[in-house]
Amino acid sequence: MQAIGYTTGNLYQFECDTPVPEARDILVEVSAIAVNPVDTKIRSRVTPPEGQPKVLGWDAVGTVKAVGSEVSLFNVGDRVWYAGDVSRSGCNAQFQCVDERICAKAPDTLNNAEAAAMPLTTITAWEMLFDRLQVPFGDEASDRRVLVLGAGGGVGSMLVQLLRQLTSATIVATASREESRQWVKSLGAHHVLDHREPLAPQLEALDGIDNVTDVASANRTGEHYENLIQMLKPQGRLVLIDDPSEPLDIKLMKQKCLSLHWEFMFTRAMFKTDDMQKQHELLSKVAELVDAGKLRSTLGEHYGAITADNLERAHTAMKTEHTRGKVVLEGFEGI
Repeated sequence: MQAIGYTTGNLYQFECDTPVPEARDILVEVSAIAVNPVDTKIRSRVTPPEGQPKVLGWDAVGTVKAVGSEVSLFNVGDRVWYAGDVSRSGCNAQFQCVDERICAKAPDTLNNAEAAAMPLTTITAWEMLFDRLQVPFGDEASDRRVLVLGAGGGVGSMLVQLLRQLTSATIVATASREESRQWVKSLGAHHVLDHREPLAPQLEALDGIDNVTDVASANRTGEHYENLIQMLKPQGRLVLIDDPSEPLDIKLMKQKCLSLHWEFMFTRAMFKTDDMQKQHELLSKVAELVDAGKLRSTLGEHYGAITADNLERAHTAMKTEHTRGKVVLEGFEGI
């Protein structure tokens, strides 16, 4: 099969053996992939063993071609979507083995590119809101005011949609460029702040909102940390997914009895947690919501075929932090 990876320097395409599924694995022929910041982070931090190129990519849609001996959730021919396992070889390849417990059948109403844009960010956003912040569903969330920091990106776009469609919380989002602000409003944000400026004064200027009960931070947490502490209601919660360049001073959270949570969507797969199959259930539920017209794909830009050059271009875009929605690639050239 064909795959794209790196050893040192640029990404390159190479040929390797098709993987063989383990007991709970499905073998997927990859149709489309999305690119995420985690791809570039791993590439900058992990040097693969000499002569063994590392294959990145953890967002894909494709067709099941074979199943392991203990697989019960899927059959050959099923069209699936998933975000994969960061401790295994990625989806920048023609074929990939994935544990069935972190996959689900893809939405019927999305094409491959639209579907590939969603799994990683959707799982991340869902776990941030409902596992870490414990925002309740429906009317029970009417007293929650959630600040989504970095709402224009892939995770932020899903945070806003999930909050608007599944809860009654008030959504205060942040975005800087006018295009991003309009995008976030179209997804359902009630208020949009500019994260290029101090956030607390902007919140104070809103009618009827003097604090937030929760913060879901997709990026720039360290830059706004003291502002976020100021904006949070006593006994509020902050969840983050980025890697602040400087340590966060958690002592600042003490007086308000605030809590700090990390979200890392790969944890369940990496450690084979007892609740690992929750990601299958989560993606299955999201597929239903998509097909019912309640959630939409966060596909931002289509970069063409899955080639080394196009992946390099996508990685460069990830580093700018100015992408709206997700960058997607589809199909292997010449295959």
